[in-house]
Amino acid sequence: MNRIGQLTNSPTARARADAIDAFLGPTSRYDGPASDLLPRAWAECELIVSHLALGATTRLVAPLLRDKRTDPGVVVIDEAGRFCVPLVGGHVGGANDLARRIADGLAATAVVTTATDALGVPGLDTLGWATSGRLAAVTRAVLDGRPVEVVRVRPWPLPALPANVAERGVAQVERRGVHVRALPDPRPPEARIVVTDAEAWVDPGAAASPTGDVPTVLLHPRSLVVGMGCNRGTGVDALEALLGATLAGAGLARASVACLCSVDAKADEEGLTALAGRLGVPYETFPADALAAIDVPNPGEAPERAVGTPSVAEASVLARGADLVVPKHKTRDATCAIGRVPPLGTLAIVGIGPGAADLLTPRARRALASASLVVGYRPYVEQVRRFLRPGTEVSATGMGTEEDRARLAITEAREGRAVALVAGGDPAIYAMASPTLELGTEGIDVEIVPGVTAELAASAILGAPLGHDHATISLSDLHTDWAIIERRLQAAAEGDFVVSLYNPRSRKRTEHLPRALAILAVHRPPTTPVAVVQDASRPDESHRVATLATFDPEWVDMHAIVIVGSSTTRMVPTGTGDRFMVTPRDYQWMTA
Repeated sequence: MNRIGQLTNSPTARARADAIDAFLGPTSRYDGPASDLLPRAWAECELIVSHLALGATTRLVAPLLRDKRTDPGVVVIDEAGRFCVPLVGGHVGGANDLARRIADGLAATAVVTTATDALGVPGLDTLGWATSGRLAAVTRAVLDGRPVEVVRVRPWPLPALPANVAERGVAQVERRGVHVRALPDPRPPEARIVVTDAEAWVDPGAAASPTGDVPTVLLHPRSLVVGMGCNRGTGVDALEALLGATLAGAGLARASVACLCSVDAKADEEGLTALAGRLGVPYETFPADALAAIDVPNPGEAPERAVGTPSVAEASVLARGADLVVPKHKTRDATCAIGRVPPLGTLAIVGIGPGAADLLTPRARRALASASLVVGYRPYVEQVRRFLRPGTEVSATGMGTEEDRARLAITEAREGRAVALVAGGDPAIYAMASPTLELGTEGIDVEIVPGVTAELAASAILGAPLGHDHATISLSDLHTDWAIIERRLQAAAEGDFVVSLYNPRSRKRTEHLPRALAILAVHRPPTTPVAVVQDASRPDESHRVATLATFDPEWVDMHAIVIVGSSTTRMVPTGTGDRFMVTPRDYQWMTA
């Protein structure tokens, strides 16, 4: 099946479809009479972009609608390319997300009318997990502000949910006096969200069977690993029947199966590859000698004779990193075992850029929207607060609490939460990524989200001072001895690097910047351009350019970055009468 198809019937539509291909990647094109081609795209694509009018697209789509769980998502783009409208399949079909991606690429507006999206609440059917139960009724309760209870059978991380949604058994928590968890709503729940890989759920605190009369939706995370072995030529129906019986016997949900595993000798086994296709999961295999080295509860002689390992089903589950929860079941032709991948909390260490909202990357915005807890330095948290979902808990602290912030983020992630730890610029450039990783993040799913650095923002303001080789050096001796900093400055000076100076000057550290400039001045002429950029990309942004001979360190404070040119850096005029700072790259074609 094609992932995305575009329906076009005019030169303008074709040109816009080409523009969309440039940032989405190649799509399938349906060009011509829409009445004939839209039904074909409907059968062949997961998502459809219609370049027709909204009304025309609606009339063509209406007779094709069957089930929102299987119908393709449809996005309509107006003739002028100003608006991207998800028509059907907003959540499950992916149309809302596609509309936003296209709007970003075309500098258009995504007109998303789904209630959860309009209110900034994550749709329960958009978390990448299958749902069962009364999804619409529970979602309505969430949106209406009625008390909704969350039950996580295991600590699978969830994004932020509104204040009326509270987790069972979670009490108020405070870290260093900072409120990070809300008290549960004292009212009895009127709806319930259960996160489980079981097929059904029974409230252990009630005598009634599955969910009683409280509207309940089950979210099934992809947590189960299925290991299977079989005789050559075993059909997919027989394999599926064995899997179904094994899951049913353990009360586990088919929708929670994350992958199917076996031994390398079965990599081309048609029944197994077909079963993975029916499940919609990857099929992974492992070398026989690797499986043979794994201790299993139920080894056998037959598989060892056939494929070189005493266990296929159980061993492949363990090789995939899962805990064995259902030991080997077998028929005459096949074996099946099931494991569970331990749930991991998530920790995104997010670079939020130099300050301007449009320099916060889409990836960073997604990480912030996915977090249930955001931790960071107080000014940085305020910088991104507008991008957080309703219900996101925040721990914002002042300067000097970096270790506390990192430890809090790690602790909360280990408890199964989705945590974002924010850092200015890029998290790995004089920021929180390295100390957090050094503290130890075992048992957590960690993502480093890059950000635009102050150095890059300042360089863009000045022109192209970083056009050739450059070095970045912090003048703060809080964490590095000044003698080491001087050695690095000396090496950069001798190597004729452009040098970006972070943390150049504070109220107490007034001598470091003059000393750094003096070291650099020994190896480059006094006419070398030197620039200071203050509050790059922020409302109070300003900059000055001077030379090594005339630069005044009094212009600089801790909100600034200083860039010292190399011996080849020069100032060049622009068409607006200004001048840009440029370090030539020595391109051969410029001298040809």
